[in-house]
Amino acid sequence: MVSRCDVAVVGGGIAGLTAAAVLAAEGLQVELLEAHSQSGGCAGTFRRGPYTFDAGATQVAGFEPGGIHERLFRHFGLPLPAATPLDPGCSVQLAGEHEPIALWRDPQRWQQERQRQFPGSERFWQLCAWLHRSNWAFAGRDPVLPPRSLWDLRQLLGAVGPGSLASGALVGATVADLLVLCGCGRDQRLRRFLDLQLKLYSQEPADRTAALYGATVLAMAQAPLGLWHLQGSMQALSTALEQALAQAGGRLRLRHRVQSLEPVAAGWQLNGQAAAQRPFALQADQVVNTLPPQLLPELLGEHLPEAYRQRIAGFPDPSGAVVLYGAVPRSCLPQHLGLHAQLEWAEPGNLFVSISAEGDGRAPAGQATVIASVFTPAKPWFGLPEADYQARKQKALSGIQAGLQQLLGLQPEHYLHVELATPRGFSGWTGRPFGFVGGLGQHPSRFGPFGLASRTPLPGLWLCGDAIYPGEGTAGVSLSAFTACRQLLAAAGRELQLAP
Repeated sequence: MVSRCDVAVVGGGIAGLTAAAVLAAEGLQVELLEAHSQSGGCAGTFRRGPYTFDAGATQVAGFEPGGIHERLFRHFGLPLPAATPLDPGCSVQLAGEHEPIALWRDPQRWQQERQRQFPGSERFWQLCAWLHRSNWAFAGRDPVLPPRSLWDLRQLLGAVGPGSLASGALVGATVADLLVLCGCGRDQRLRRFLDLQLKLYSQEPADRTAALYGATVLAMAQAPLGLWHLQGSMQALSTALEQALAQAGGRLRLRHRVQSLEPVAAGWQLNGQAAAQRPFALQADQVVNTLPPQLLPELLGEHLPEAYRQRIAGFPDPSGAVVLYGAVPRSCLPQHLGLHAQLEWAEPGNLFVSISAEGDGRAPAGQATVIASVFTPAKPWFGLPEADYQARKQKALSGIQAGLQQLLGLQPEHYLHVELATPRGFSGWTGRPFGFVGGLGQHPSRFGPFGLASRTPLPGLWLCGDAIYPGEGTAGVSLSAFTACRQLLAAAGRELQLAP
């Protein structure tokens, strides 16, 4: 017998949990289908003995008053998960240097730091600050981008103000263009710093990151915004969203892998496999898909319009990652870097390092987890003979450990635990094709009005997640989920709003 619901949400990461909880809170019968044995997706966690590791994402945004997560949990009537702001948000160490560049939470302290580190660059930072204020005011009015209906267009026009009209002149520009505009185009040290930071949040360097996106992510570490460290683990956010879903009467089905989507007379039928390889079928009036758009041709088959199929095929491949998960005595770690750091490193590539805080539940007292990730082309890790794969994996592990010795002073004997994950492992964990770790990349040609819309050409099928505006990160995917929910409800003549 085929079961039925109002809305089926595919994928139990942060985007899927958010969409399911919001729609259930609006009184709809919601089924959330997740292939893994736990929710969280790219923001999930796993355990190794006494250690808890964040599998992908290691920090959150949107917890400040008026931030998307704070607004959502106020809407649900639930407290935010316990978290502390990161200060510094990140410490960046360039190759050949020993003093890191600290992204302080206090705006004045950060201004002093950047003026000391990058003399003559203040015009660039002030332009970024103006763009960020304009972008933030625009985003706070809940626009829909890109618009694909008259209702979408009305939401977009209603969010446009004088600042966004002026900043819109730079919609096709990159961050590197801003550098040239401000007379900083030849500052190679500043450019190296920006490339490190932007790659982390947009998957693109300065000359390929949309200026309007880059200006905002470069300001995310400073108050009144901020980056936050969750108490317990990243799973705390998923657990809190699960509570919101359950409180509203929604249902989370774990170990339910959706294998196909078919349009039927009454909406959509989702077919897949549950635990113990049991087939299941679910019919829904509407479907919210949070899986990467690269999976849509497989899920929809002949039902995917050809022009849409070609557009998806034309997207460049997102990055994969190799990640070291380690544990060390806390006494071995330097104190001046904070909990997150970047190191410009040649082999296997630039490192992004996250360290657990004392008492945050990730490691026993006096110990710390250390997670070091490196972006890598994902597909070359697949199809290798096992011996070649293991050799490549060992080379990457040795290179990352050498980088951690440079950045943190860690010696081989300091490790209480160490393992390496590759795109192959991340693919198995998340179900993402080739273990892709991000969305489409925030190039001007794929950002904002030029991006992939949450409203698809197929009625009743909606998209959200890191490939949909406003992009990557926990705050970005939650905002994309909220936008898709607004569109879905508006199609039924209902209005959804969050208090500012």
